[in-house]
Amino acid sequence: MTYGAGLTPPNQQTFPTALAQPTYGVGAAIAPAPVVAPLPVPDKRGRSIPVWIWPVLGLLLLGVLAYLVTFFGPVATAVGLILALIPFAVVIWVVVLIDRWEPEPKGLVFFALAWGGIASIAFTLLLGTAFQLLDYHLGIQRTEFFGAVIQAPLMEEGFKGLGLLLLFWFGRRAFDGPVDGVVYGALVGAGFAFTENIQYFAISLLEGGELQLGVTFFLRAILSPFAHAMFTACTGFALGLAARRGKHLLPTLGLAVVGYAGAVALHALWNGATFIVGGGLGGFLGYYFVLQVPIFAVFVGGIIYLRREEARLTRERLGDYAAAGWFSPQEVDMLATPRGRKAGRAWARSLPGDRRGLMKSFTRDAAALAAARHRAISGRDPRAAHDEHVLLARLTATRQAMLAR
Repeated sequence: MTYGAGLTPPNQQTFPTALAQPTYGVGAAIAPAPVVAPLPVPDKRGRSIPVWIWPVLGLLLLGVLAYLVTFFGPVATAVGLILALIPFAVVIWVVVLIDRWEPEPKGLVFFALAWGGIASIAFTLLLGTAFQLLDYHLGIQRTEFFGAVIQAPLMEEGFKGLGLLLLFWFGRRAFDGPVDGVVYGALVGAGFAFTENIQYFAISLLEGGELQLGVTFFLRAILSPFAHAMFTACTGFALGLAARRGKHLLPTLGLAVVGYAGAVALHALWNGATFIVGGGLGGFLGYYFVLQVPIFAVFVGGIIYLRREEARLTRERLGDYAAAGWFSPQEVDMLATPRGRKAGRAWARSLPGDRRGLMKSFTRDAAALAAARHRAISGRDPRAAHDEHVLLARLTATRQAMLAR
């Protein structure tokens, strides 16, 4: 792996922006130096959840746990929780794979999971109970079809979408594009599905014993572990698209409504299976393979396309810095392509002491730098220039540490 762009640490420069500095010749020598400690940290504002939200989520968690234990008992709840961990782990593993290019802040990831598994469930239960009480007093009897195909998708995707809007607002400087939106949406959906699965598995165990529990596990954990993740990812994708295009408030909300409509439609299509094909397992499986499998395949294809587009944008934005001398063309190839990243890790492993950790930091900061550059171009982040200088300083220090003897 050849490195060529000679860098002078930004803290010794006085240029107004990184791209305003002179071009340093490719091939200039880099003096070995240890990693500067501590490295500068990008501004966390716009990348974190307010502290006061966590106690609120804690109270809601106590309410959800009380509901589960009260209505299903501690044993059935525990069994449901253990079984629900299996599809949850699978979904999280896939989401982590999708998010590898530019990992999201851990605080936002935890909030997405917590909102889906706690707040969305709690608010859905509260509103559902309110509707039941209202229907009782008004003498209204809603059909099972209305509850499953209309009410449930509207309420559930609405509360999950509310969490995404909060993420978009509080974490707007880490909500950079469609891939981020899909990741956050899938995490919210995964959290919701986890808690909902506890309930479904507990009900099946109590009502039909192990046999019914096995059927429910097959349907929800084997055939459809990604259902809720896929539904809510539609809303997240729309918000990510708004972020990428630098939309203002009203256009952003408009795109969010479009994404929400897509999420509700997919959710209703899934819940309506039993009403379309009847209650038999054979009919459901036919519906599943004819309709749901192709939808899932389209979703996977869309994720692959978005990942490639994210890599293309990373290459384009880092190319701006390469033109100013911050990177060599070889470095851009290494940082902006999956094959290049793999080769970079292999090269770092061959260095004294195995410096893959430094290469990982270098790659992560480069992806964050490309995202900051795009936020600056779109004009939606007034603090992008600060992040730019911080990330360039980090990259310079990390490169020097990797090349030190």
